[in-house]
Amino acid sequence: MGQEKRGNVFLITGAAGFIGYYLSKQLLEAGKTVIGIDNLNDYYEVKLKETRLTDLEKYNQFAFFKMDIADKEVMMALFEEHKPSIVINLAAQAGVRYSIENPDAYISSNITGFFNILEACRFYPVEHLIYASSSSVYGSNKKVPFEETDFVDNPVSLYAATKKSNELMAHTYSHLYNIPSTGLRFFTVYGPMGRPDMAYFGFANKFFNNEPIHIYNDRDFENDLYRDFTFVDDIVQGILKLIPEAPKKTAGQAAHRVFNIGNNQPVKLMAFITALEKALSNSLGRDIEFEKVYEPMKPGDVPATYASTDQLQHVTGFKPQTTIQDGLQKFADWYVTYYNKK
Repeated sequence: MGQEKRGNVFLITGAAGFIGYYLSKQLLEAGKTVIGIDNLNDYYEVKLKETRLTDLEKYNQFAFFKMDIADKEVMMALFEEHKPSIVINLAAQAGVRYSIENPDAYISSNITGFFNILEACRFYPVEHLIYASSSSVYGSNKKVPFEETDFVDNPVSLYAATKKSNELMAHTYSHLYNIPSTGLRFFTVYGPMGRPDMAYFGFANKFFNNEPIHIYNDRDFENDLYRDFTFVDDIVQGILKLIPEAPKKTAGQAAHRVFNIGNNQPVKLMAFITALEKALSNSLGRDIEFEKVYEPMKPGDVPATYASTDQLQHVTGFKPQTTIQDGLQKFADWYVTYYNKK
């Protein structure tokens, strides 16, 4: 693969992850060469990552390397051998609540690992570096919808702080070394083969284990949490449309931009839960209802996420539009089949 034309080589970090898998698959379907790397850690069930990876390995133009982006030596060697033209960094330690339990993992992957990606792009220049940021950078901002120009210097979790740091680091490297880079603030991504640590997946697990689901809004239905849930296919389409739109350096402006990718249609938590109950009912062919336990909001959680997608639409002409019911139905159908719950 080292002999591939440079313009055809895509490096996807976190390729066995949720978004990384779907993005890699789309690129491979389009005939691109994809180098996937992932450390296959056990933050959530490794079998799910292996299932995604097995599907990708059906493609001849896919090569996988099990490695950690926090290992600078192996990252530099990989860049030297394959010299990718497009780098999409989706490898990161995810999760707001877990960052309270295990902060070291976030510094290793999200700070040191991302630094290594930037260093590799510095010494082996790329046409475009795209990297995952997060809607969590908006913290407890009250103004909605969130816009890319909003003040984001008050993170409420270490996870959010690492993602804000990524944006600052990328801007600096873009300014110093002219690395065209784009940060993507993802808003609550969901869908089939998703992350089991996400609420919708956890709710399904709880239901089939005959356990109650825990809802962290303390029965405050008037001021219910709401989220801008974004279906994974919409996330991937947004990334694909941004790949050829590498920012250019201008007088006084680094070749660096940040975009929201959200559904622009926030859903209240209780409405989301009702939609998931309906989706699972459809998949199972019988009416189901979750047993619910209400608790106070967790530290680090934010009351609302709501994306303005105007900038994304202006640059690409694309706006995510999968409805929550359609997206959850696709998840429910996959879950019931994958885990043999019929």
